Amino acid sequence: MLDVTFAAPKPKTIAGAKGDWELVIGLEVHAQVASNAKLFSGASTKFGAEPNSNVAFVDAAMPGMLPTINEFCVEQAVRTGLGLKADINLFSQFDRKNYFYPDLPQGYQISQLYHPIVGEGEVLVEMGNGTARLVRVERIHLEQDAGKSVHDMDPNMSFVDLNRTGVALMEIVSRPDIRGPEEAAAYVVKLRQILRYLGTCDGNMQNGNMRADVNVSVCKPGDYEKFRETDDFGVLGTRCEIKNMNSMRFIQAAIEYESRRQIAILEDGGSIVQETRLYDPDKNETRSMRSKEEAHDYRYFPCPDLLPLTIKQDWVDGIQAGLPELPDAKKARFVADYGMTEYDADVLTAELANAHFFEEVAQGRDGKQAANWVINELFGRLKKEDHTISDSPVSASQLGGVIDLIAKGDISGKIAKDVFEILYTEGGDPAQIVESRGMKQVTDMGAIEAAVDKIIADNPAQVDKARANPKLAGWFVGQVMKATGGKANPKAVNELVAKKLAS
Repeated sequence: MLDVTFAAPKPKTIAGAKGDWELVIGLEVHAQVASNAKLFSGASTKFGAEPNSNVAFVDAAMPGMLPTINEFCVEQAVRTGLGLKADINLFSQFDRKNYFYPDLPQGYQISQLYHPIVGEGEVLVEMGNGTARLVRVERIHLEQDAGKSVHDMDPNMSFVDLNRTGVALMEIVSRPDIRGPEEAAAYVVKLRQILRYLGTCDGNMQNGNMRADVNVSVCKPGDYEKFRETDDFGVLGTRCEIKNMNSMRFIQAAIEYESRRQIAILEDGGSIVQETRLYDPDKNETRSMRSKEEAHDYRYFPCPDLLPLTIKQDWVDGIQAGLPELPDAKKARFVADYGMTEYDADVLTAELANAHFFEEVAQGRDGKQAANWVINELFGRLKKEDHTISDSPVSASQLGGVIDLIAKGDISGKIAKDVFEILYTEGGDPAQIVESRGMKQVTDMGAIEAAVDKIIADNPAQVDKARANPKLAGWFVGQVMKATGGKANPKAVNELVAKKLAS
């Protein structure tokens, strides 16, 4: 069972030159809503399209064009909130966040500040060794993405691609409950897993469909506990935000660097400037991007082009009733129903497609044996070749067929691995492969006994050694298996060898 830490988790202590410090981390995860159309227009969200081809008039801020809310994006945000056990606000409102960038045609972003669609929730983050952290989610709000500025196509000019402009984002804002780089990465991994199970975001970080802004500060031991008691951010250190992180490894590295940078400044008598920074993975350092803006700097005000969003509780209840089985529940069921370890259940539920594949293999079969074959043989081979379950040349039905042949005694575990190799490289039906290639296990006790007798008769010196040291009996088993081409029933061979040597 997991030991869930609901209060302040154990922090990572970093030793500075003059004392110890603790990390305080909060994340703002921007997750692209899985939708074919944008938040306020019908333009496509397809990745990889020609630049500026997925742009409607409203995305380009043409005069007179007004936004129209995409109801499906709202539904996806509600589904996400329910999946994170969050409060769903039946009243929410869109605001204008005013700032200028070349890739933001309106000169403002339509977002939600004062009345987000989702309130407080939580994410249970497993940290290994049977422990977990409960990270509180402060809010989830909907907003439109900006476009993309391209600076590497010409030495003298920059280009703007507006394909992403208006794409729906869910900004998932955590409380500053994360206390170390590993926890931060684990939180993003768990959040990504939940969103993929829900079908609300594909979590593809390489395409920018999920990225994190990481807020980092340091404080002296004991200060964080004061914050948890009072909710007074003033007792914590000044935070810096590291923008647009799209890699678990980079998130950890950036936090490590930034925390040590802040500690060095503070121990030299300086003060931390609240600012937005970028992480350079090539140099493994963060650098200043701009001073960190507050809400008043963006001149937020209610968007005059959109009415407040009012939803009904029965609509929310309908979405709740249609939620899929989520990772934690699925993992617990795998442990209970299939008798597997928590580690194996964790591996099998990491991706929804993996879990579905396993359950198809395990249907009507021994769950532990199915888990062993899926994890060790199939996943091991797929990982070696850098493939995913969707690329697997061996279907669940084929793998289940191999397990059936073992259960019937037609093949041994060793022969089964040979059959698996044939299936992986050539395909086919497991039973037909065994039959046509003469791989069926020898179960004729007379034939097996004859092979055992011959090996014993041919090796009298080894017989004397085995009788003096029973552990050496395994040598005879190996010789019999070799003589029968690995087709003899291993259990029968072991029993006969033991019997013959004892007589």
